[in-house]
Amino acid sequence: MFDRERERMVEDHLVRRGITDERVLAAMRRVPRHLFVPEALRNRAYGDHPLPIGEQQTISQPYIVGLMTSLLELSGHEKVLEVGTGSGFQTAVLAELARRVCSIERLPALATRARATLEALGYTNVWVRVGNGTLGWPDEAPFDRILIAAGGPAVPPPLCEQLAPGGRMVLPIGDAGGQTLTLVENVGGIMRTTPQGECMFVKLVGKYAWEA
Repeated sequence: MFDRERERMVEDHLVRRGITDERVLAAMRRVPRHLFVPEALRNRAYGDHPLPIGEQQTISQPYIVGLMTSLLELSGHEKVLEVGTGSGFQTAVLAELARRVCSIERLPALATRARATLEALGYTNVWVRVGNGTLGWPDEAPFDRILIAAGGPAVPPPLCEQLAPGGRMVLPIGDAGGQTLTLVENVGGIMRTTPQGECMFVKLVGKYAWEA
């Protein structure tokens, strides 16, 4: 029953705002965003705005999910680290486009719920664990791509160390008042950063970010 709303979301909030990666658009047409939000909010699932998912966290607006995913330039063979599983919606979009997705969530209740939703939808290339995302996932490193879905004061050093040569990382950098979406590229061991515009995310909490 949400097929029409999902198509409208893609056309109105992604295509019209400049998202052109056809693989990303197709993935967002497939992933049922309404299953990743509380049942009482499902009638608002396809609007271009964040929604609360509990634990004082939110699911990102569709445009931001599309933009961040596009900036990763996924071709299908990559291993991706996601920091901040949240509802699991961004995780599902990544799983549609990458070979393997390793996702870290610091809040056990959200991790459990996201894992259950992803399993129910049949994703078999996703691993969700509870932990400090600013430390990354050393046992699975290096990663071809890294996506951080929370705003911190700087790029956590462990994540730079875990980004493969030629890899790309997308994250918001700033404070609670606002952040700059930033692309980080590992060019011969040098981290090259490029700002991508203003954004607003929940705080990145952990050893190399903010305190809870």
